[in-house]
Parts: sequence; C-alpha cells; structure tokens
Amino acid sequence: MAITRIEALHLSQMTEQFRDLLDATADASSDDAVARLVPEGYLDDDAAAREFRRLTERELLDRRHADAETVLGILRPTLPTMPVASDDPELTEEVVVHASADDVSALLRTLSAIRLVLATRLGIQADDDHDAADPRFGIYDWLGYRLDSLITAIDADSGES
Repeated sequence: MAITRIEALHLSQMTEQFRDLLDATADASSDDAVARLVPEGYLDDDAAAREFRRLTERELLDRRHADAETVLGILRPTLPTMPVASDDPELTEEVVVHASADDVSALLRTLSAIRLVLATRLGIQADDDHDAADPRFGIYDWLGYRLDSLITAIDADSGES
C-alpha cells in the first residue's frame, strides 16, 4: 500500500492511542467504544451474553492489542525522521508499506477497529449519522479511504500471484 510519510505518522499515532485505550480498559463495558470491539454473543439472553463476554473479552482485546503492535512494526520503517518540521518535504514523500499476509490481516483489523472506535465517539450508528460537511468526520473518512486502498492493494497483489 502506498502512503505518504505524514499519513504513516498519523496512522502510527492513532494506532498508539488505540493501543493505549485498550491498555487502559480493564472492562470493555466501561467504555462504549471498546464495548463495540467485543461483540455480544447472545442478543436475546442477557445472562448468556454476560457469560460469553466474560469468557471472550480479554482474549479479543489482547488480540487487538497484538494487532496494534504488529501495525506499529509495519509502519515504523515508513515514518519520517524525527523531529519533523511541518514544511519538511520528507512528509509528502510516498512510501510503500510492505506486509506479510498475517500482517495485512492485523492491519485490516486494526484500521477497522480504530474506525469503529471513532464511529462510536462521533455517534455514528447508521449512514444518516455521518455528516461529510462536519470536519470532525475527516479522520473517520480518511480511515475508510485507507481501508479501501489497502483492500485494492491486496486485490492487485492477489492478481499478480
């Protein structure tokens, strides 16, 4: 996937914040955004849903944490040299993110999870909740664009095999 160094830096920072959110969450039910990352096992049985969450929550959040660490490792070689000045031409340099099949899966899961957390924070439950004119939705939209470009790169790479 082609990405500019400034995009890699922003994505790296978002991934670090996502990882920190996971680290700070002892119980997914204490944060609506984290709770959306741990799906309900039973929609019609509250007791069974609580038990399912108790049995699966930590493993799911640990996997998301490991995925975030993988993404940070993938992005590290693409980051600009620090410290960086806002007018540094290195920021707009395009680089290619290289990842193995397992790493690509971690990247897809992490970008999707970060986007889901943002959707929760922005109050997006349905398409009608998204206001493209509202600048707060810019990062949400950019993550969707990056997910799409990653899927396009995967499809292109699959066609070469």
